[in-house]
Amino acid sequence: MSIPTTPRPRRLPAVVLAAGLLILAACQPIGQQEASTAQSGDTGGTQRLSIATGGTGGVYFPLGGGLADLISENIEGYSATAEETNASVDNMNLIGSGESDIAFVLGDTASDAVAGTGQFEGGAIDACAIGILYTNFTQLVASADSGITSVADLEGKRVSVGEAGSGTEVIALRVLEAAGIDPDTGIERAQLGVAETVGALGDGTLDAGFWSGGLPTGALVEYASSGDMVIVPTAEYAADLQEIGAYYLESEIPANTYEGQDEAVAVIGVPNVLVVNTSMDEGLQEQLTALLFEHKDDLVAVHPAANELDQETAGDVEFMDVCPGAQAFYGS
Repeated sequence: MSIPTTPRPRRLPAVVLAAGLLILAACQPIGQQEASTAQSGDTGGTQRLSIATGGTGGVYFPLGGGLADLISENIEGYSATAEETNASVDNMNLIGSGESDIAFVLGDTASDAVAGTGQFEGGAIDACAIGILYTNFTQLVASADSGITSVADLEGKRVSVGEAGSGTEVIALRVLEAAGIDPDTGIERAQLGVAETVGALGDGTLDAGFWSGGLPTGALVEYASSGDMVIVPTAEYAADLQEIGAYYLESEIPANTYEGQDEAVAVIGVPNVLVVNTSMDEGLQEQLTALLFEHKDDLVAVHPAANELDQETAGDVEFMDVCPGAQAFYGS
């Protein structure tokens, strides 16, 4: 049995308020916009870049808005807009179709996409990495009243595995399977974004929900303030998942990341990458890469997850090719 899922969200303007600055990334719904200008070219002056992000309650969305603003202000001849999406799987498909030029993607999803495996079986995506951005933490949250303190406790419970077409869904299904729980029959399965998950936990229609995101995640900050949020450890399954790929890491959510979280929680981490289609101009690839590090402080002002940006290691991507233009920057 499953409980209702939310429909695929509309792409909305990316509006970010951080450190007293309003970063506005205007956008149009994907599918109604013009052809991807970074790949097809544009003879009408300024070329527009579309950035595929995620839901409004996560980290991709605000960082995408910040990046769009920086591109528009600092790369001559280009403007950018950030689009709300279902995140990683959705984003790789948008890169493949040319509907988006730049995308935030989880490493495991990106690896599957370029290899044509998993949800991309038989349909490999032509994409390369600008670089590693920061770590996504597998944040399995439950209500205190649910009594859930381990993944095994999810058996028979009402659980969201993330939105369809999201990186959260990919890792949630793999964690459940590693724990011996069938995602289709072992839980009452829902597929909600992080904001919807928090709402369902709050009104008692959900017992637990997976979210893969940076720290802290805004929607979870709000939920933690209610005093009802429990973070369930997942790191015990990291070794099982590493048989799939080395991008699954044993990580830790530091104590006091969220209100009422007095101790660190051991979880599975996955690196995030910024990806583009391989057809993007190499000079633009290099400019995008430089922008991340030359304006790192601006991105940190949008969200603290950007603190993890590290020029020395960002190009060390083992699971997909690094874009030639990005390689030129890292080698300079």
